[in-house]
Amino acid sequence: MTVDAADGYTFAFDGAPVPFRPGQSVGAALAASGITSWRTTRGAGEPRGLFCGIGVCYDCLLSVDGLRSQRACVTVARAGQDVRSDDPGAALARPADASSDGTRA
Repeated sequence: MTVDAADGYTFAFDGAPVPFRPGQSVGAALAASGITSWRTTRGAGEPRGLFCGIGVCYDCLLSVDGLRSQRACVTVARAGQDVRSDDPGAALARPADASSDGTRA
């Protein structure tokens, strides 16, 4: 079965459309599209992408629909997802609805 962007099975990766097959992981779809690295290590800046492919090593972290640190290898690709490469050194956003004492309103 051939699936491409014309079939409607695409998500956006850093703004560019990436086709996927139903049931395929985000990481597998990226690799199939020739994208093998989407973040770097904090210290040496080494490229990271799929390594173990089973959710153990956490090398494939990226952001999906605004949620940081999602494992690409175990995240199921869905049409219309907004997938972004991750910057592990960037500060995490504070929850918008948290009060100053850390409790939720």
